[in-house]
Amino acid sequence: MSVEDLAGQMPSPENGEMLKRGVRPFAVSYKGKSVLVDLPGYYPAGDGDGVHIGKDMDVVDQALREIKEEVDGLPSPATIRRIRRIRTKLKLSQREAGQIFRVGESAFDKYERGLIEPSGPTIQLFRMLDRHPELVEDLRSF
Repeated sequence: MSVEDLAGQMPSPENGEMLKRGVRPFAVSYKGKSVLVDLPGYYPAGDGDGVHIGKDMDVVDQALREIKEEVDGLPSPATIRRIRRIRTKLKLSQREAGQIFRVGESAFDKYERGLIEPSGPTIQLFRMLDRHPELVEDLRSF
């Protein structure tokens, strides 16, 4: 078999069967809420588990974050981007925002990199400040 014939294929690590690159529906569930996503990977000709490499699972991670945002009120990457946009609109550095919100000087760096989730009250206060940016001055005085 030539290299060209192997493009888009790989042997199964379990049984050596040739798996072909493709997409299959995959259910992502959390606390009773489910969504179907198209999951890329290497799959057998019939039914069976696939092999996922590289960024294949990103679609599952994204769907799970969106479900958690809906079910638990946790922010998705879109919410994280919104926090950065609002912080910039308010002309606050990450450090200054952390001090004003009393969440620690490096908290906004971690929020904006998706390392930790902001608390519900932090998100709500940021939404309020987006609508009423003049209130940031009141927060500075506390």
